[in-house]
Amino acid sequence: MTTITRFSAILCGLAWAASAQADVSKQDEAFLQQAAAGGLYEVQAGHLAQQKGTSSAVQSFGSTLVKDHTAANAELKALASSKGVRLPTTLPNDKTQRLANVAQAKNFDQTFIDEVGLNDHAHDIGLFEKASRSADDAQVRAFAAKTLPALQAHRAHALGMKKNQGQ
Repeated sequence: MTTITRFSAILCGLAWAASAQADVSKQDEAFLQQAAAGGLYEVQAGHLAQQKGTSSAVQSFGSTLVKDHTAANAELKALASSKGVRLPTTLPNDKTQRLANVAQAKNFDQTFIDEVGLNDHAHDIGLFEKASRSADDAQVRAFAAKTLPALQAHRAHALGMKKNQGQ
């Protein structure tokens, strides 16, 4: 009887491990992980803008990024959890380095607007547009579509700040 009990426990453990696999396609899992890394980056970049920004516009934009991306990150975390996807909890090395470069820039405000407001949001918009059209999971598509307007608004706001700088 003990052998049967052990065998049953092993089978239950294997079944649990198998169910711990992501309930989404590899493509959707990759999107969720990239979106999470991007969201973490945006929140940290927003905090940086609040601390190092020399203009009130950049500081305010940083506050907006923190608020909006914190909310999106919470929604993303819940979605990923429901799908069995593990998300990064720290910034990947490349994003850490990019953030360090922005922090060390001689003209912080201009660099922040260009790198975070324009370039990073352009990348994120492309990522979210693709997922909103072609993610395999309907909830992943819906999350991408729902989040996309905020990303577009952030980029448009950064573009307006850049124009106001006379560039």
